[in-house]
Amino acid sequence: MSSEQVFDVIVVGSGGGALAAAHLATKHGLSTAVVERTDKVGGTSAYSGGACWLPGTQVQARLGIADSTESARTYLGALLDDPDTAKVEAFLAEAPRLVAELEEDELIEFEFTPFPEYYDRPGRVSGGRSIQPSNILRTDLPEQVDALLRPPVERDRQGQGGRRTLSGGQALIGRLLAAFVRDGGTVLTGHTMTELTLDGDRVSGVVAQTEAGPVTLTATRGVILASGGYEGSQERREARGVAGSAAWTMAPRGTNQGEPIDAAAAIGAATGLLDEGWFCPGLAQPDGSGTFTLGFRSGVMLDADGQRYANECLPYDRFGREMAADPKRIPSWFVFDNAEGGNLPAIAMPEGDHEAHFAAGTWITADTLEELAEKLEMPSLPASVKRFNEFCETGVDEDFGRGADEYDTFFSFGTGANKALNPVAVAPFYAARFVLSDLGTKGGVVTDAAARALRPDGSVVEGLYATSNATASLFGAYYPGPGAPLGSAMVFGSLAVRDILGS
Repeated sequence: MSSEQVFDVIVVGSGGGALAAAHLATKHGLSTAVVERTDKVGGTSAYSGGACWLPGTQVQARLGIADSTESARTYLGALLDDPDTAKVEAFLAEAPRLVAELEEDELIEFEFTPFPEYYDRPGRVSGGRSIQPSNILRTDLPEQVDALLRPPVERDRQGQGGRRTLSGGQALIGRLLAAFVRDGGTVLTGHTMTELTLDGDRVSGVVAQTEAGPVTLTATRGVILASGGYEGSQERREARGVAGSAAWTMAPRGTNQGEPIDAAAAIGAATGLLDEGWFCPGLAQPDGSGTFTLGFRSGVMLDADGQRYANECLPYDRFGREMAADPKRIPSWFVFDNAEGGNLPAIAMPEGDHEAHFAAGTWITADTLEELAEKLEMPSLPASVKRFNEFCETGVDEDFGRGADEYDTFFSFGTGANKALNPVAVAPFYAARFVLSDLGTKGGVVTDAAARALRPDGSVVEGLYATSNATASLFGAYYPGPGAPLGSAMVFGSLAVRDILGS
């Protein structure tokens, strides 16, 4: 038998977009509930670096950083294919307003950290324009927040708790959640949203499954879908043609099955970009999962034929799309040397235990490249490495231009002619298995510039809003820069609240 609770606003999901919307709703006096299917709050946002691509804010301005709304407009105009101009303009206008309002709260503070944008297009800002929350101590947050906050990925996957100092996504979720609960917000964990309820043609609430049975939650002012996508559902991925695998996604295990998007479609909401994701190379783990990897400092990525196929220093979504372009690239093998003592010359979250990798065969080692090629049954490997090493000597990657872009050299520290080109030359040699991972799917409910859900004919589904990975991304098939998923999720969560308030 269903019980019922009544709120002004119900927010489905608990990542950065969800909590930004929930915080703003409670700040403006709306009784608000956050509905989360697991027992922890934060979702994939809690695993992230916390970067937020929010152009033209006071954070950049107070540091004198050369960033402006106009340059972001130019950048997006040069990047996106057939963008929704009204939504782009809404995003650009709201980003500075959102940050200003968030920083009015003593619990919320942002800072700038250099991180290059992902495309060399007009309007790109050197050093990037992303911001992130300042670190905060766990002891400075309420006990309820401490208990609810999902740990960072490398600890969460091992069943461990969080760290004392919260940084990146941990700080973002911790700060927003603290402000939300301080102002009287309700967090409902263990609630899997399965249906939207209607009062005539207007969305009036949600039905959620709990251990005690179904619960009806009524929303008198609006429902905001701000959940993850369907990256955790292999069935939905296959049906929609999303590259990769549910086993390789970076979403917290057991989450993001796609019910909120399906529930919206069931009442007539339009959907789009259902075959899209935020992709990345994933270091294959012994348990069959993949872990987000970026910042390759040396080494080469080879396909099944032992051939390089892209600039290994590309931004992760761009490299992931290169992987997805040919079946023989999944899996790939990343070949590197012992220059860093057998550690992967990249940032993997997490890297995993080396001995477990060797035992599982996800890492292979050999004293010579020829022996490594034999173990991998990849005869072309030595020649591919030899060609790459020659590029390291000249400083010019004649095949893929590695090291020519600002992003390529951001993580590198080589001392040769091109610091992104470091030879694979120090024995023993290693090969690490890579799969196509993702940070989530990016298709979902089609929305307008106020984050209102739309029907296929363009009419508004009254009472229903969508943001985060529950919506068809503003950026289409592109990933403009660090924090684009979080930044856009937070902006359209804010716009949803503004529409609910009539402001």
